[in-house]
Amino acid sequence: MTSWLGVDTGGTFTDFVALSEGRQRIHKVLSTPHAPEEAIFRGIEELGLTPALQTGDLMIVHGTTVATNAALEGKGARTLFITNAGLEDVLRIGRQTRPALYDLTPPTRTSPLDNAPVQGVAARLEASGAELTPLGTDDIAGVMEAVRTLKPEAIAISLLFSHLNDDHEKALRHALADQEAFVCHSAEVLPIAGEYERGLATWLNAWLGPKVADYLQRLAHGARPGRISLMQSSGGTLSLDAAASRAVNLLLSGPAGGLNAARAIGEQLDMPRLMTFDMGGTSTDVALLDHGFRLTLEGRIGHWPVAVPMVDMHTIGAGGGSLARVDDAGMLHVGPESAGADPGPACYGRGGTEVTVTDAHLVLGHLPASQSLGGSMRLDRPAALAAMDRLARRLGTDREGAAHGVLALANEHMAQALRVISVQKGYDPADFALMSFGGAGGLHVCALADILGSSRALVPRNSGVLSAQGLVHAPRQRELIRALPADADAATVSALADTLLAEGDQALRDEGADSSALTRAVQVDLCYQGQSFPLSVPWHGDAQVAEAAFHSLHESRYGHRLSLPVAWVNVRARVSAPTRLPEAPPPLQANPAAPSATEVAGMGPVPVLARDALPARAADAPLPGPLVITEPVATTWVAPGWTVRCLPSGDLLLTRA
Repeated sequence: MTSWLGVDTGGTFTDFVALSEGRQRIHKVLSTPHAPEEAIFRGIEELGLTPALQTGDLMIVHGTTVATNAALEGKGARTLFITNAGLEDVLRIGRQTRPALYDLTPPTRTSPLDNAPVQGVAARLEASGAELTPLGTDDIAGVMEAVRTLKPEAIAISLLFSHLNDDHEKALRHALADQEAFVCHSAEVLPIAGEYERGLATWLNAWLGPKVADYLQRLAHGARPGRISLMQSSGGTLSLDAAASRAVNLLLSGPAGGLNAARAIGEQLDMPRLMTFDMGGTSTDVALLDHGFRLTLEGRIGHWPVAVPMVDMHTIGAGGGSLARVDDAGMLHVGPESAGADPGPACYGRGGTEVTVTDAHLVLGHLPASQSLGGSMRLDRPAALAAMDRLARRLGTDREGAAHGVLALANEHMAQALRVISVQKGYDPADFALMSFGGAGGLHVCALADILGSSRALVPRNSGVLSAQGLVHAPRQRELIRALPADADAATVSALADTLLAEGDQALRDEGADSSALTRAVQVDLCYQGQSFPLSVPWHGDAQVAEAAFHSLHESRYGHRLSLPVAWVNVRARVSAPTRLPEAPPPLQANPAAPSATEVAGMGPVPVLARDALPARAADAPLPGPLVITEPVATTWVAPGWTVRCLPSGDLLLTRA
């Protein structure tokens, strides 16, 4: 019988959710950032799944941070960028946007693009895609000479208007076929208009490609003959072989798994409007679900704009391992630097000496000293107290005041991130329930809901490994996009949509999907003439219906509609194959246990209840805070003024009293 394993690699922990023979098991191990596959194989061994792996009966669905970390740390491959002569500086110039518009002395920001080699070719297309200047033998000879001289590890090809005609790019790729370097071209990475966005996505794909391909090769070798698929930034999975050439599509690989699970839970509980925050050890990812999550072409990783389809999510460097420090002026800062997995927070007892957010919770009593992180790691309270005392002396306050300050700053960082995906996009946070997950999310959920004015919050069962759970349940999927010519009519759109759907169908059939089970959807990206940012609406073959839907969506999103002509920008196709899983695990059963207590600063003894004891105690009548709820992979702090009720599904519903 096939076993399914979701594996989410984070900066601090690697999470596992295993489904086999109607049973669900969860597990955590410390991540091994130097070689992420080591933590994965250790977790498989500790779960007793090595025999299933060796017989090929283990299906692994993996959310990886290899591409994300390489991008954030600037550790990509030596990459040659090939473009049109005269456009060699497009990626360096960008869109001339600045983080602070009125800052006259912005800090100098270095980038791997600053010294990236570029080779121009004289070939050129017209704006219609028609050939203006052919790709000559001199162009190809110049490229080959640059490759021999520079010996790049990767090569990115991005030519003007190749989203309409990719003949020149394909010819260059064919000429480079014998090179050992990783090679990709823009028409296969992101075939849309916008020479900067398309070029940057192609360069990122090449720059990250060798590192991702090397990691996936090591993972595949160790997991053979087990089967592996990778989560994409768009929320669906693809085979390991396909993922090796699509590094730029893996930048939100892990967080997208959490949104898959959050969407399913919201549908099950009839709570389709959710603000989610996934707080791990290193970072926090926030998103807004309004009857499903949205995809965007305006995503960012660090300071990189990434225009490939990805879940609309905002990420900040605030997690349980975020370091607290005091600057020369005596000001407290929290994050974005993290203690990571090694040495980790002071309370891990692995040599860390600086205060982190987790240490602050332990000092204040929100995190009981008896709790074991990940189900096995004992907490070192004396080490946390010693680190907090040192921070308090630098701040000129006491231990508890310093701990409260650390949490207040961390909460404000996360609240601001939640405002970015709600208030700044025209949504009132009070209209949404706040869902927390990740190992540290439950410790902050009440405070963030209070800041945002939300009266309801949701902490899912097994919230500490929810992203891994979402990976297991994710569909195999292809998100395909093509730019539309300026003179596109309904027939053109439908013909291109049919081409994309056929391409998606074939890709999933090649991975073993059943053609009869595939689901398909088509959307078009529209905007008013002169606008730069389109909105997506469903496509059913009628241009007037699509434009009417666009006007309504624009008015709903921005509060007005315009009398300008509508520009047709892109067509998108989504093809999905549902995942066939073993029988779902049984509902959470009550296992009453004697409650204990933890000493919370300023509150005295506060009850501590195990999650699996809650159904018998809180199925009907909610329990009032303050209260601590523990489980092997997460802890929830129910603050004063809040009540908690355990739903039949095992999820916790928190309500402001």
